[in-house]
Amino acid sequence: MTLPSPNLDDRRFQALVDEAKRLVQQRCPEWTDHNVSDPGVTLIEAFATMVDQLVYRLNRVPDKNYLAFLDLIGVRLYPPTAARTEVTFWLSAPQPEPVRVTSGTEVATVRTETEEAVVFTTSRDLSVAPCSLAHLAGWPATGNATDRSEELALGRDVPCFSAAPTPGDCLYIGLSNPVPGCVLVLRLDCKVEGVGVDPRRPPLLWEAWDGGNWVACAVDKDDTGGFNKAGEVILHMPAAHTASVVARHSGGWLRCRLVEAAPDQPTYLASPTVRQITAFTIGGTVEAAHAETVTEELLGLSEGVPGQGFRIARPPVVPGEEPFVVEVAEGSGWVAWTRVENFAHSTAHDRHITLDPNSGQVDFGPAVRERDGSVRLYGAVPPKGCPIRVRGYRTGGGRRGNVARGALRVLRSSLPYVARVENRRPALGGVDGETVENARVRGPMTLRTLDRAVVPHDYEQLAREVAPDAARVFCVPAGSVHGDGRDRSEARTSAGDGGVRLLVVPAGRSDAQGRIQFDELIPHQDTLARIAAHLDTARPIGTRLVVEPPYYQGVTVVASVQAGRGHPAERLRDAALTALYGYFNPLTGGPAGTGWPFGRPIHSGEVFAVLQQVPGVDLVEDVRLFPADPVTGQRTEATNKIALDRHALVFSYEHQLRVREG
Repeated sequence: MTLPSPNLDDRRFQALVDEAKRLVQQRCPEWTDHNVSDPGVTLIEAFATMVDQLVYRLNRVPDKNYLAFLDLIGVRLYPPTAARTEVTFWLSAPQPEPVRVTSGTEVATVRTETEEAVVFTTSRDLSVAPCSLAHLAGWPATGNATDRSEELALGRDVPCFSAAPTPGDCLYIGLSNPVPGCVLVLRLDCKVEGVGVDPRRPPLLWEAWDGGNWVACAVDKDDTGGFNKAGEVILHMPAAHTASVVARHSGGWLRCRLVEAAPDQPTYLASPTVRQITAFTIGGTVEAAHAETVTEELLGLSEGVPGQGFRIARPPVVPGEEPFVVEVAEGSGWVAWTRVENFAHSTAHDRHITLDPNSGQVDFGPAVRERDGSVRLYGAVPPKGCPIRVRGYRTGGGRRGNVARGALRVLRSSLPYVARVENRRPALGGVDGETVENARVRGPMTLRTLDRAVVPHDYEQLAREVAPDAARVFCVPAGSVHGDGRDRSEARTSAGDGGVRLLVVPAGRSDAQGRIQFDELIPHQDTLARIAAHLDTARPIGTRLVVEPPYYQGVTVVASVQAGRGHPAERLRDAALTALYGYFNPLTGGPAGTGWPFGRPIHSGEVFAVLQQVPGVDLVEDVRLFPADPVTGQRTEATNKIALDRHALVFSYEHQLRVREG
């Protein structure tokens, strides 16, 4: 709650006019015409207008003093944060040599008559490396890997799995070299052998080796019908794809694994076959942020006095991977000056500067006169006449960077062999700069914490200061057990007894039906690192800290409802699914609509209540809850209650609803 601002004078225009008329009746009773047409009333209203303006200015003095006080205690407005997404560069054709996309390449949305283009820049270099098929191997669920490269070279039909396909059977494809972050195309020549499977939903999972685990690959296209006809499979390889050894052959391996089929999903009765495979890269994916990079910007010349200030040309400054560094030309080169939060601990020999990210103000250390008359320098002073520049910074950010999927399709600079660009996922994490009103509310909280984390609320408050793009932050003791009984020994080992776990939930984006992609609920590593670095200086000595996302317990609701008379079944199904996805939502769900409470169990009775409130639902006939793994999609037996660990959140996974017309 904000500190109350005193209202020195609450009178307004009409109150002043009424008070003047009452005084007229007391002092001059012979004046009886108080209509607005009377010249005397006109004078009263004129003076009341001027007094009303003076009262307004008088009442602004406490606000000004309050804001000045916030400035004294070090409250600064939070800068905007930049939205992030992954951008895919598609080549016009496969190339024999690597195609490089340098860091800082700009892509943008389409500029319209009413809106400027939203510009994103890539955060690292991308190399689309060429590749070819080198090896093929089969590895059944029970057995050893078998090299099938020679059979494929002779044009024979090579079985993908064992004779009786079993979940866990794998087909390994070895590339000539790893292709991290690239878009891989596999052209397959198959014939109809894998009978029993639904060609639209084969129970297959493509994975690639990242040096420690097999990571799932995003499938952009698969028109082979589950290895039953000739076609292409387009895969997005993980950024950490690396070489491995399978069947005594080294290369950039990936695999297609047969997984457990869902209850309503047909599986293979016989193994599919493949007789020819061609592999090549057709693009690459790299992360991009809603920020433009400015390098080597000249601020001006030093005057050789303490307390100098300069402004950058393109504020605000959004947080980036590289620190904000000011350089001063001294002698034969540029000398770096380090950014600090304040000059409280700076000496006359420390090359320190401060930065206001919102206004772009860069200040050098001041000089303060002590009690004994001496002058103390809080920071070194650049020599007179020396040029001052900023090594580099990023500018941009804000909510307008949260663009939809496919919005980034304009390449701002020409790149050889690149035909088009797109973002396959919506951009998330863009937050506008903090408002003054929000800073007023935060002032008392800052006094309470004083940049020290003691109780859980302190950790949460300090984390929000450096990560405004986080939707929820929750502090708990380290070392806990998940709702499914899995021991969090890794957290206990890293945090130790009496440690602290800070759970961070990013601001994901729901679709029209309220669904959230699971990977959008995993915070970015830069956000976690920024929070950990900030809290490391604020935590008590000896307290160990773990900053990570919460555990998400997936739930699948299978329900049957009866529609009221005159309500279309399809429209009612969409409305009911929207209600379920909205209620069992880690960001906007729960009874209060502010996000599912941490640790709150899931009861089937709540599903009855949610569905019964959907307009058009006459009767909720049956409800079943299935615990699900949001990563693999595996579900366990139906239950009426799913217990959550007190540090876990719910995640809606593929709810199913049957509507029976009344």
